[in-house]
Amino acid sequence: MFNLKGRVAVVTGASSGLGRQMAKAFAKQGADLAILARRLDRLEELKVELEKEGVKVLPVQCDVTSTVDIRKSASTVEKFFGKVDILVNCAGSSKDKGALEMNDEEWDFTIATDMTSVFKMTRAFGNIMKKHNYGRIINIASMYGMVGNTEIPTIAYHTSKGGVVNYTRAAAAELAKYNITVNCICPGYFYTELTTAVLDTEQFQQFAKTHVPMERYGNEGELNAGAIFLASDEASYVTGVILPIDGGYTCI
Repeated sequence: MFNLKGRVAVVTGASSGLGRQMAKAFAKQGADLAILARRLDRLEELKVELEKEGVKVLPVQCDVTSTVDIRKSASTVEKFFGKVDILVNCAGSSKDKGALEMNDEEWDFTIATDMTSVFKMTRAFGNIMKKHNYGRIINIASMYGMVGNTEIPTIAYHTSKGGVVNYTRAAAAELAKYNITVNCICPGYFYTELTTAVLDTEQFQQFAKTHVPMERYGNEGELNAGAIFLASDEASYVTGVILPIDGGYTCI
């Protein structure tokens, strides 16, 4: 089960963090990959690593907030592979401020990067999937898209990820007739370039122990099984699902 050989997966935010981890997981399952991010040098390094799994890899420089970049990327990927089977919307960033302190630029940056990009990527690559009557779209949101929090003021991040959660449901309903499933993973606390400085503080480690039932952060690779399942042929009747992988944070 869950063999992705012959499938083409597009992963955004692949130059680091969760995107890089997921690209490696898809390669291990046999999927050919288009890896997208702004930092092309990092994508080239990852390409060498992924190709050791015997798969084809296409690095594509792309800023997911740019409609022009996304359209160019979609055209490039379609010309190279001829199709797109799987899209993982993993790129993201955030300006962390509270509702009373955040300025317009910080709000707009976070919404554009974390939510609007998901719409733009889905539009571009979903139209390729539609041609072939097959697709698996996986949006990476956050458990913060399902709940608020009392530790970090980050109102735009909560808003954008909440938007991705319900965008997933709406897109799933719309795209089902094209045999395209749309699902969402909501990660809990995982180490990435954006989170390490906060997660490594004694204050936050204590917060996690008291608020995460498993009393720890997620380990590298613990998101992969969910993504592989949702991307698989076996998950053909699974769409509109919101899957928290958070050590139990959202269950209490």
